[in-house]
Amino acid sequence: MIVNPPPDKIVIEIATVNGSGCPQGTAAVAVSPDNTAFTVTYSDYLAQVGVGSKPTDARKNCQLNLIVHVPQGFTYAIASADYRGYAQLERGATGSEKASYYFQGQSQTVPSVHTFNGSYADNWQATDNVDVAALVWAPCGEQRNFNINTELRVNAGTSDPTKTTSYMTMDSTDGNLNTTYHLSWKECPK
Repeated sequence: MIVNPPPDKIVIEIATVNGSGCPQGTAAVAVSPDNTAFTVTYSDYLAQVGVGSKPTDARKNCQLNLIVHVPQGFTYAIASADYRGYAQLERGATGSEKASYYFQGQSQTVPSVHTFNGSYADNWQATDNVDVAALVWAPCGEQRNFNINTELRVNAGTSDPTKTTSYMTMDSTDGNLNTTYHLSWKECPK
C-alpha cells in the first residue's frame, strides 16, 4: 500500500560518485522539504562528437551510490525521475539519455532510454515513470545503498564530424541540471 511520506526527515548522503560525466565535486544531492523528492545537480556532464572531440567524449556516464536514511517503519522506491539538459545535434546525428536504478545486492533494473534526433538545438527533458506494480522497494529494516546509473551518448550518424560538433549536456543555461527523483513510500510490516 502506498502511503504519504513519513513525518520524519529522510537524509540522503552521497557514498560515491563515479563516472566520466560527474568528475569529483561536480554532483550534489538535495532533499525536498516534504520528503517526496530529491534532486541531483550536475555541473560537468557533457557528451559530444565532432570537431575537437576525442572518441571517449561520445559517451559519458555517472553512477551515484546513495546512502538513504529513512524513518523507522518505512521503505521507499523511485516512482519517477525527470531529466533535463541541452542538446545541439546536427542533422543526421542522434543523442540519448539512459538511466537505471537498483539497490545494493539486487539486480539492476531494465534501463529506460530517451533518444533525440538531429537537427535539434534546444533544451530537452525526459521523464521515467515506474508502474506501482514494478516499483523496486528498499528492503524493510535493512540499510542498502541505492544506485542510480545514468548515461549520455551522442552518435554522429550521417552528419559530418570533421566539420561540425554535436553535443548533449545534463545541465541548463545557468550551469546546473536538476534531475528530480520522486519517491513512493510504503509502511513496513509490523
